[in-house]
Amino acid sequence: MRKVLVVGGGAAGMMAAVTAARNGGEVLLIEKNEKLGKKLFITGKGRCNITNSADIEDLFSAVVSNPKFLYSGFYSLTNDQVIDFFEGLGVKTKVERGGRVFPESDHSSDVIRALEQEMKRLGVEVSLQSEVKEILTGEGRAKGVLLSSGKKLYGDAVIIATGGISYPSTGSTGDGYRFARSCGHKVTDLFPSLVPMEVKEWYAKELMGLSLRNIEIRITDGKKSLYEEFGEMLFTHYGVTGPVILSASSIVGKLLKERELKLHIDLKPALTEEQLDKRVLREFEANHNRQFKNAVDSLFPTKLKPVVIELSGIPEEKKVNEITKEERKHFVHLIKDFNMTLTGLRGYNAAIITKGGVSVKEIDPGAMESKLVKELYFAGEVLDLDAVTGGYNLQIAWSTGYLAGLSAGVKRHT
Repeated sequence: MRKVLVVGGGAAGMMAAVTAARNGGEVLLIEKNEKLGKKLFITGKGRCNITNSADIEDLFSAVVSNPKFLYSGFYSLTNDQVIDFFEGLGVKTKVERGGRVFPESDHSSDVIRALEQEMKRLGVEVSLQSEVKEILTGEGRAKGVLLSSGKKLYGDAVIIATGGISYPSTGSTGDGYRFARSCGHKVTDLFPSLVPMEVKEWYAKELMGLSLRNIEIRITDGKKSLYEEFGEMLFTHYGVTGPVILSASSIVGKLLKERELKLHIDLKPALTEEQLDKRVLREFEANHNRQFKNAVDSLFPTKLKPVVIELSGIPEEKKVNEITKEERKHFVHLIKDFNMTLTGLRGYNAAIITKGGVSVKEIDPGAMESKLVKELYFAGEVLDLDAVTGGYNLQIAWSTGYLAGLSAGVKRHT
């Protein structure tokens, strides 16, 4: 029986532990926190977006960094199999807008509990509040780990599933990158990702707390369009967040570190500019004797109205029947292109994931094993893999954790 040491008790680590044990491994899971799944607990606003029900080919297009590397992973444990896995552990699931899969209960704690119970059933030993200081290697292979207490633990395989450096309060403090470097691995540049963005304009603060649904955003760098997405977003005291913004950050984040970008919000994407102009004209005709500020109530949420009125340049007291065609056209264009200047990303404390990580060029994609050190495996966010929002990042964790656990748990001829 092979002894497998799993470092990190998050999504990838727990999946690796379960899979290694199901395949005959004697498994010890080492976690530095006082409980397992601390970051998993807060994912999906505490509801845990387990995976996405998209067609498997669409999973690859949702991956931003190194999608080809995940070919073996996604096909070894597909999104459908992830759903079956959790259903098999008693976690009933449901599919919501955009293919997002959640536990029926809306409680991430049910997902963590199911994994814990399965590990217990399989005889996985869990060591909490145990911090790994370094990976023990010799003769070109991983031999075990050294704990900060000074204790050495030995095994036939070591799986590093320590996460990234986002949400450091959950224990993600970049340990895995340090372990990887000490074993000769390259770690790519790191960035916070799936993270809110900061804006320059005064009116972001005025709009704080306002949620916009069914809008379309576009982010540009000069004349170059970088990202387009339809969905929902939210204004905060420092800028913008919400699903479309978080996903955009994974695409434009690197560039935003270097220079400012422009965020364009189409507040009425279902209408062309011409159709919107006709609608505004109808509003104006119906309210032709009223002041401008009282004639546009049906077009915007209450909080947005004074900002758009101010930006339109049309005096709010002006009678609607005195508004010129040029003023109206400018007003319509503003609704179709409500724009702001993006100045930067929020930090790792606000980031859902870390972009960058252990270079996948040095990892065997079919086994998640290091090409440099035998019996050393990597899984989850510690790797240079990331995707947009919608359950895709957890799918990466499950699939890579599964492959690492399978490879480490099965006795191989070496």
